[in-house]
Amino acid sequence: MYRYFLALAFAGGLCASAWAQTTRTNAAIEPAGPITLDQALALALDANAELSAARNEADAVNASITQANVLPNPDVSLLVEDTRRETRTTTVLFNQPIELGGKRDARVKAASRAHDAARADLLAVRATTRATVTAVFFDVLNAQEKCRLAEASLALAQHATETVAKRVVAGKISPVEETRSRVASANIRLALNQANSELAQARKRLAAIWGNPHPRFEHAVGELEQLPVLPDWPTLEQRLQQSPSLTRARHEVARRDAMLRVETSRRTPDVTVSMGVKREEEAGRNQAVIGVSIPFPFFDRNQGNMLEALRRTDKARDELAAAEIRLDGELSQAWQQLANARQEVEVLQREILPGAQSAYDAASKGFAFGKFGFIDVLDAQRTLLEARSRYLQTLSEAHRAAAEMDRILGESQVVIK
Repeated sequence: MYRYFLALAFAGGLCASAWAQTTRTNAAIEPAGPITLDQALALALDANAELSAARNEADAVNASITQANVLPNPDVSLLVEDTRRETRTTTVLFNQPIELGGKRDARVKAASRAHDAARADLLAVRATTRATVTAVFFDVLNAQEKCRLAEASLALAQHATETVAKRVVAGKISPVEETRSRVASANIRLALNQANSELAQARKRLAAIWGNPHPRFEHAVGELEQLPVLPDWPTLEQRLQQSPSLTRARHEVARRDAMLRVETSRRTPDVTVSMGVKREEEAGRNQAVIGVSIPFPFFDRNQGNMLEALRRTDKARDELAAAEIRLDGELSQAWQQLANARQEVEVLQREILPGAQSAYDAASKGFAFGKFGFIDVLDAQRTLLEARSRYLQTLSEAHRAAAEMDRILGESQVVIK
């Protein structure tokens, strides 16, 4: 008995292991080493679970077209009258329903429109996946730059602390300046820890898109400072009409309209033609039997289903109109965010960053020659760090806005230059 239960437990463990493996068939493990945006996109488009689900849904809906095209099955009925063999009458009938009112053609068209909608859903999920990968990939690049910035700032702060400590020992400045220096170094170490945490989270989010909970890639390779090109607004409005979301909404209207025609065709009753043979044992002969069955639509004329289909068609048209307004607003907002980010990056590159760097260099040299106090160095250093952090944040916002435009318009719409 013990061996029996042990065998059952082992078999159950194998089944659980097999089930766990089958539930993660879409997961991909990226190779160790650096990763580029193209590699991340390839991994996500091949192994993303939501994208795989959309593909399966499109294939499933495609199968419904085959089912909608089949004819109704015939049936055979047997009728026996009288239980006595001498006077028994046996009737065998072959019954074939015949659909009228264009039901089969309406079903096929409705299934085809549903397949079009599922394909549009697939394109929309694909565009969303690409946009998500792009945005998170640049989040990783941004976090990597923050880590490098924090490490460089910490090195500068430690060097400044050493310089201050020497001048305190020499009696040239107050020990308070050394305390301030050490506090500044501690704050920068905290910023470095925060940057490392953000990098770890961004790497995990990126690898999770293709189903890997434990990222293996060492670092992302890309040009964070290459800003996306800002397309012309009239061109974007034209592209919006062919966006996956609007295409999906239009196909949904067509599908609902086709479903209305299906329900309308069901008002016409179907005819069942029967052919068979009747055997009369008492007379000792066979008789041919031919029959037609036609239901009379006195009560059920499918009026409720027709009204429901009509209202759902109206709902789909309203959703299409709402989607046009919503997507136009989202696209306009993303376009404006990209325009603002490009302008802000230009000002930061041309004026703020060089000015902050120059002020810090001047304060450091002046402090070395005894012309400035250490508080001036700290203020200049803080200004420089804030300017660099704002520069990285603005670059990230620009790429996120471009990724949002890519999601709305579909893939390969926004060019990075």
